[in-house]
Amino acid sequence: MLNGDKKGLGARDQGLGVRVVKLGGNELDRPGWLAEAAAAIAAAGPVVVVHGGGAAVSALSQRLGLPVEKRDGLRVTTPAVAEVVEMVLAGPINRRIVTALRAAAVDAVGLAGADGGLLTAVQAPGGLGQVGQITAVRAGLLHSLLLAGLTPVVAPVAPDASGSVWNVNADDAAAAVAGALRAAELLQVSDVPGVVVDGVVSATLADGEIEGLIARGVVTGGMAAKLRAAQTALSRGARAARIGGLALLTDPKAGTRILAAALEPA
Repeated sequence: MLNGDKKGLGARDQGLGVRVVKLGGNELDRPGWLAEAAAAIAAAGPVVVVHGGGAAVSALSQRLGLPVEKRDGLRVTTPAVAEVVEMVLAGPINRRIVTALRAAAVDAVGLAGADGGLLTAVQAPGGLGQVGQITAVRAGLLHSLLLAGLTPVVAPVAPDASGSVWNVNADDAAAAVAGALRAAELLQVSDVPGVVVDGVVSATLADGEIEGLIARGVVTGGMAAKLRAAQTALSRGARAARIGGLALLTDPKAGTRILAAALEPA
């Protein structure tokens, strides 16, 4: 089950107020941006970081002559591409983020889904190849690390019961973690200020609006994936979700807040 082992319950009851921060977008390749993000995370209280790294995966895939294809913001993943994903995300990208956080005095520790049985996945529907969806999160492991003063930095690759490793979209992985932790907030941080509708960044979007915006082509690709991930996080127990840029980490009004059905205005 997605809220993982029961060891996390005591930590949650102690009021950790954990926020899950998903870092992604092309900005991950900019040391200045990453340093700024790390400084903001240092002041943000208990945080679990989940990261993407799609640009680096695409770059290495192209150098190796492998296809780069996405559908609705999700990478089509052949077995060879899955090896590249694991190599890049659990390797240099994870280390780069951990190093930036530690330089900002954040005691960060890098993890992939297999480490400590943190994440478990199965193949996702849709014919995307070795793309997985999270079926279990070991929340107690994350709570234990947080209580020890550590900041987990999670690469979104996860094994199934047989040990095969699946590429999991970082927004989906962050949503699963946020739901399992009953996080105070899921912050999906990238290189966009929020969800743009009719040329303007929306301050809020109701859960019920999302599929209509996607169907009309108002939001597409990666942003559609982010919105659906925010819906998932809220439905699984996260208390709030916002999408936007670095300002999310310092300004509680920044970005676009996704309102769960129970919170929609009359």
